[in-house]
Amino acid sequence: MTGGGPAAGADPDPASARPPSRLAKLLSALFYGTCSFLLVLVNKALLTTYRFPSPIVLGIGQMAVTIMILYVSKLNKIIHFPDFDKKIPIKLFPLPLLYVGNHISGLSSTSKLSLPMFTVLRKFTIPLTLLLETIILGKQYSLNIIISVFAIILGAFIAAGSDLAFNLEGYIFVFLNDIFTAANGVYTKQKMDPKELGKYGVLFYNACFMIIPTLIISVSTGDLQQATEFNQWRNVLFIIQFLLSCFLGFLLMYATVLCSYYNSALTTAVVGAIKNVSVAYIGMLVGGDYIFSVLNFVGLNICMAGGLRYSFLTLSSQLKPKPTVDEENIPQDYKA
Repeated sequence: MTGGGPAAGADPDPASARPPSRLAKLLSALFYGTCSFLLVLVNKALLTTYRFPSPIVLGIGQMAVTIMILYVSKLNKIIHFPDFDKKIPIKLFPLPLLYVGNHISGLSSTSKLSLPMFTVLRKFTIPLTLLLETIILGKQYSLNIIISVFAIILGAFIAAGSDLAFNLEGYIFVFLNDIFTAANGVYTKQKMDPKELGKYGVLFYNACFMIIPTLIISVSTGDLQQATEFNQWRNVLFIIQFLLSCFLGFLLMYATVLCSYYNSALTTAVVGAIKNVSVAYIGMLVGGDYIFSVLNFVGLNICMAGGLRYSFLTLSSQLKPKPTVDEENIPQDYKA
């Protein structure tokens, strides 16, 4: 996308005037899944292997990278989004609060749970997204979709009930992360009108509005002090992974917005479920913090099977030439 346009904040790309192609939908979904997969692995290494004690500082680094990349891109007319005005906070609300809540709870839960249990409990984002899209966007879903959701929930309960490494704090953070992720996805879809803030405006102003409050929280809780006193700052490999996490954090935020823009919040949640299949089973082999039990493993597999069926139903419907109203959400600006 290039800078400039007839209306402030409008997307100058001619493609914005017509519905996105199936290829654009598929590629944006694959991009999101890849970024999400890589970021979970890198964050797990930082917070568990290196025992980096400050997930909030990691989130601040990701916000800072997002602001710098988008601002420099805007200055160089690579992308376009509207300049700040007093109406922007009203247009964005409640996204900034959901954005920072999603960041902090996600990083905190990653550090306190094994990868398989983290990915299973994150699947509660899917039914929450379905519920919020029904309430906020007025969508309806087929019986097959609802049955798949119940299978996901059943498997997650079985796996969680037999988790031998149970961590109450980790469970609280991951359920908060589910709520914030679902709400953030649905409201992002609602706010991404190309004639208003657009994709890049939503990303940029979200990060701008929340980086200072998050920094204040980090200072007041001692999180920043723990980060500055961390003993691995001279470790080149740690620094590389820290910077990689910051960059991947930006890519994931962009990929999430892109996937929701071309598809729907529901499709974004479904792609996350597909990604979780790979992360969970890799975590059993290389994570080092998964404690095996038969019931837990059965629950994991039920959850994964439900997630795959759910993914198949939604994505196969999306790839049809004329997706049904209850399976896909077309942005409002395409319905004119």
